[in-house]
Amino acid sequence: MRTSVATVSLSGSLTEKLTAASRAGFDGVEIFENDLLASPLSPREIRARCADLGLTIDLYQPMRDIEAVPEGEFGRNLRRARHKFELMRELGADTVLVCSSVSPLAVDDDDLAARQLSELASLASEFGFRVAYEALAWGRHVSTYDHAWRIVEAAGHPALGTCLDSFHILSRGSDPKGIEDIPGEKIFFLQLADAPLLAMDVLQWSRHYRCFPGQGGFDVAGLVRHVLRTGYDGPLSLEVFNDVFRQAEAGPTAVDAQRSLLVLQEAVGAGELPAPVVPTGVAFAELVTPDGEPVSALLGALGFARTARHRSKPVDLWERGEARILVNTGPAARRDGTQLAAIGLESPDPRAAARRAEALLAPVLPRRRAPEDAPLDAVAAPDGTELFFCATGGAPGLPDWRADFTDVPHTPPAAPARIDHLALTQPWHQYDEATLFHRSVLGLHAQESVDVADPYGLLRSRAVTNADGSVRIALGVGAAPADDTLHAQHVALAVDDVVAAARAFRAAGGALLPIPGNYHDDLAARYEFADGELETYRELGILYDRDAGGVFRHCYTRTVGRVFFELVERDLGYRGYGAQNAPVRLAAQHTRR
Repeated sequence: MRTSVATVSLSGSLTEKLTAASRAGFDGVEIFENDLLASPLSPREIRARCADLGLTIDLYQPMRDIEAVPEGEFGRNLRRARHKFELMRELGADTVLVCSSVSPLAVDDDDLAARQLSELASLASEFGFRVAYEALAWGRHVSTYDHAWRIVEAAGHPALGTCLDSFHILSRGSDPKGIEDIPGEKIFFLQLADAPLLAMDVLQWSRHYRCFPGQGGFDVAGLVRHVLRTGYDGPLSLEVFNDVFRQAEAGPTAVDAQRSLLVLQEAVGAGELPAPVVPTGVAFAELVTPDGEPVSALLGALGFARTARHRSKPVDLWERGEARILVNTGPAARRDGTQLAAIGLESPDPRAAARRAEALLAPVLPRRRAPEDAPLDAVAAPDGTELFFCATGGAPGLPDWRADFTDVPHTPPAAPARIDHLALTQPWHQYDEATLFHRSVLGLHAQESVDVADPYGLLRSRAVTNADGSVRIALGVGAAPADDTLHAQHVALAVDDVVAAARAFRAAGGALLPIPGNYHDDLAARYEFADGELETYRELGILYDRDAGGVFRHCYTRTVGRVFFELVERDLGYRGYGAQNAPVRLAAQHTRR
């Protein structure tokens, strides 16, 4: 289907918005009136610019407070409309959006509304234009889509139809099934937006918290299915008012927007994408660092052994059981200090996984490799983390990435471990984009978002996982965008006995994050422990959580650069991440800064 985006959904000047929409692959745009008024370009120049970019102008919007008003006021409204139609003729738009009135002059009279909208449509038809009437969720007298349709139907003018907006429909809890009673040819336009499920004034909800389909709690796909059953053949268009999007760079936001529509079309059977290839495990986590000594010391204390060296790059492989860490000291490591730069994802079909990622607009990363290196496919996540699709062990027909490494003498680690989860802090403006990316590109399931109290604000976190939990990635956005080092990135290692692992780490010279005694005093009040158990947790800085599925014990290392490690022991039935302990951990990290 054709895709469109309202210019209000993107930041920047109108020219910047149009360029971003075109580069992201949109077919058309809705020109928001405020964007036009603030532009130095004339309507004719905007029309030419859109044509140069391959964009159609699908809608001019909005025209407000038109209908069900006293005759004198309506005469002034028609004069205003004529002026806008003259402008639209120069702009090259043939459909105008008319919102249901919020004017205190409007009266509750459907017959009057129908008659005046019919007159407006007659004027529009003189210009060859159409009028799409939309029910605002906070409209003074018309606030539901079915009410707006009854007025359009009563007016009976061929140039008058309805505009359906998923936010206005779903935010009020209206049943979208009734959309199927509207003839498809009378649905002149479809605007789409998702939103988190919030208990607040609908106008404020709409103006600040809309998001792209798949990023909120609405069943946008279900609504679109109802619309398509009417025979609607117009564009899928995004109209998203969002404070974050208004501040973020237009280009990435437009890509995020287009990705949301590609996933939506897949969900409703209106578009085809390569099938998702869900990762089956974490092959490795790659740290880049300008100084390998502190990282090597930390890994050694954690029980890892340096097992191999890359044939042609300054990259070492460290292993402890199934947990593998690459340490890269190449030129890229000189820029931002120690950080988690890449994740290797076990995939049953790496090439197919890469094809889906590329189809969903994930940047494919060029790789500098020798002819004999394994041909690994990699894409960039929204935060810049490199995601490699690979197979460990060289399944039939699939190269083993470890073949690029040459073994070095080492003593095998005594105790096994595996990567339990990875935590990545997202740029403040890409939290929702990151969730949609990992869901749609990687086929992971998104858990509920969790708010965590940080001493200097609020941290949001949302985990994405595969079905069996062998891939868990916690996506967070920090409380302090200008100083997010404490919320940066960490690797959680699953061990059989966290007490033994913590003691071994400390005995090897590692420094565990100290936890305040008040925390363990509170544990004593909430739970019963075996003799000496709580004292051990206090000594080692081990945190504790329990839910219906089991128990979770965990502790943290000190931070190196932007990275720290977590040792975890989880019962199989425990599905969380110790979120209630996160404020204590964050406060302790602030103290140690």
